[in-house]
Order: sequence, then C-alpha cells, then structure tokens
Amino acid sequence: MSKWSSVISFLLKTRTIFWVFVFLAVITTVQNISLGSHVFKMPDTAPPGHDIVNNIDTMQRYVGCSITHYNNYIIFKQSWFHLLQGNNLYIIYPSEYWDLYKYSPTFSVLFAPIAYLPDFLGLTIWNLLNCLVLFFAIRQLPFSDRHRNLFLAFIAIELLTSIQNEQSNALLAGLMIFAYASLQKGKSQWATLWLVLATLIKVYGAIGFCLFLFYPDKIKFIAWSVLWSVLFFLIPVLFTPFNTLLWQYHNWATLLAADQSNSYGLSVMGWLHAWFGIEGVKTYVTLLGIVLFLLPLARWRLYKNELYRLLVVAGMLIWVIIFNHKAESPTFIIAMCGAGIWYFAEKPKTWRNVLLFLMFLFTTLSVSDIFPHSIKDNLFTPYVVKVVPSIVLWCVILAELMMLKPNEKNSIPGEADHTIL
Repeated sequence: MSKWSSVISFLLKTRTIFWVFVFLAVITTVQNISLGSHVFKMPDTAPPGHDIVNNIDTMQRYVGCSITHYNNYIIFKQSWFHLLQGNNLYIIYPSEYWDLYKYSPTFSVLFAPIAYLPDFLGLTIWNLLNCLVLFFAIRQLPFSDRHRNLFLAFIAIELLTSIQNEQSNALLAGLMIFAYASLQKGKSQWATLWLVLATLIKVYGAIGFCLFLFYPDKIKFIAWSVLWSVLFFLIPVLFTPFNTLLWQYHNWATLLAADQSNSYGLSVMGWLHAWFGIEGVKTYVTLLGIVLFLLPLARWRLYKNELYRLLVVAGMLIWVIIFNHKAESPTFIIAMCGAGIWYFAEKPKTWRNVLLFLMFLFTTLSVSDIFPHSIKDNLFTPYVVKVVPSIVLWCVILAELMMLKPNEKNSIPGEADHTIL
C-alpha cells in the first residue's frame, strides 16, 4: 500500500471521522466566542422593507445595541428565560439579540439545561449535539462502512457552514435520517419521537411523517405520533401556565404566517426570480412542489423496495430546502445529506459522479474563499447559484422514482461498486 493510500485509509476510518466532527464543533465555538460582539449600525444601503426584521423601523431599534457573533445561540438560550418569565417568545429583543425566535415553546424548554451554562460550554455542547446526531444518523444508513465515512467526509464542509451560524439544520437532518433508520428496524416508537422533535425544531420537519406509508403497523405509528405530540406539546406547562402556553402557540402561528414575506431565499422561487424575473408565483410554485413530491408516493407497489425508500428520503431532504422561501446557505447541510443518500443508494455512473461533484463545487464551495469575492458577489449571490444543483438533482430523483420498475432488484451497491467518488 502506498503512503498516499495509507493516508486516505486513515482519514476514512470511522474513528478519524468522528474526531473530525468533534474538532469542527469545538473549533467553531472557539472562533465564534473569540470574535465577541459588535455594535449594530444601520447598513449603507436601505433595507428591503418587506421582512419582519429587515425594515427601517425595526432596524432603528437595534442601533447601538451589542450583537454577538453567535447570535442564533443567544436566541435559543434567551427563549428559555422569556418562556419562564411569561414574555412573548416571538417578538424582537434588541438589547439581547438580532432577529426573531421562530421555534416552538417546547424547544425553549429542551434548551433549558444548556441555557444556564457559560456561553463557551453551552455553545460547544450545542455544536456537538448537531455534529454527533448527524454523524450517528448517517452511520445508521444501509451502506458499507467505507461509504458511510465517504458520505460523512462529503458533507463535512457544509456541516461547518451550518454550525458556524449556530444553526439547528444538522440536528434536523440527523433526526429525519434517524427516523428512517428506526422505521427500517420496525421501531416506530423511536421514529415518531425523532419526527416530533424535528417538527418542534422546524415545522417542515413534519414532512418526514410521510414515511409511515412504507411500513406496517400504521396504527402503532399513529398512536405513538399522537402520544409524543401531546407529551411535548404540554411539557412547557411544567414551567408556564396553560393559558400562557396557548398564547405562546398562538404567537408562534402568527409569526409563521407573517413570515411568508416577499423574500425568495435560495429556493426554486429565488431561482425563478433571479434568472427569469418571475414574481408573485410563490404560492403556485409551492403547490406544484407539493404535488410533485406526492406523485411518487402513489406508486404503492414500490413501498417494500429499499432503493425506492432511500430515494424518497433523499428527495425529501432536498425538497424541504429548495421549496423553502427562507432557505439560506446554512440550511443546505440538509440538502447535501439528501445528495449523499442519492449517490450511495445506487451504482456509480459517470454522469452521477459529475452531478455530485457539481453539487460539492457550487453548493458547498460556492460560499468559501476558493472563489474570489468578485465572482461570489456578481454571479453566485445574485443568481442564487448555490441552489441550482439541488434543483437539478431533485428533478433527477423525481424522474428516477417515477421510472423505477416494481420488479427492479432491491439491493444497495456494495463496496466494490463505488471505486470512484
């Protein structure tokens, strides 16, 4: 074995990948804590004016306020204290953080143990939770050991982008993948728990409940879903009056409804707007996306086919990003997980290798310093390049789901099938 082969072999060991993920979590915390905070100033260019926070009236309330470089973590942390004090979770708090809290009241309670810790320790635990839940979820997929590690290496940089923003997207992706793995093992009690938690983090995590179609014991699945939903819905009652909790849920629903702004994000809607100047079709595009997502689910003869199931999971993880009008760069760890599942679920072909490479180049690396700022500022950002490979790949997955033959061999590629990544 050559020296280069020995290095590659070492880097792709499970233990090595594990410690890389731990290192990413810790070094990101060190970076964000060391950057400290900055005083908010009005931007030189006028804000868009149609967003809940990004408008002149709201921004003026932030002028002179101190904003940390780990702002999202502070939002999660302070939400617990706001819940405990009976304050509205879903309004701005300029003296504490920028932006709005958009998660459930239950998430505030689940964050409580971390909220009391010093920021360095709490943020480290939060980043580790995101990294390691995703790590162990991908380790549950029905691929060879080497392929799972290649998968983890493939998403590592995108994961770094997510945790540098203290986002929950890696955790959400991990919970959705864990739900699939639990259903494959016939453990609907765990699958429903992961899906309920995913939904309480971000409402579009609820899309994972469609997986119950593919497995027996549907009554058991529904019963566990109801049990976990009621339990977690009511957990905040231990810390806040029931009427106040209902008020918080009403405030949450109001915020989510108001959040349907004119922004397009890194989505299909953003692509149509940036490339073709199409506006005012967000609702129609979303409805079309829902119809297209549901279309392959009508192929009930394929429900027992593992390749079909994996392709549905891959498409689902990409769908929740490309049809999300608020999608931003850190959310694409979810889409990249979908890309990894798609790639390793089937035997490699040249065009599949090329498409995966383009995903890595224009989705993961498009926000890195490998490209000069002139290209990013004048091409990638205005033309939402980051989302384009995901849109193409989702269309490919949709086509594969619709063309998959019921009698096609139900097998996942072996070690020898993926000699080239």
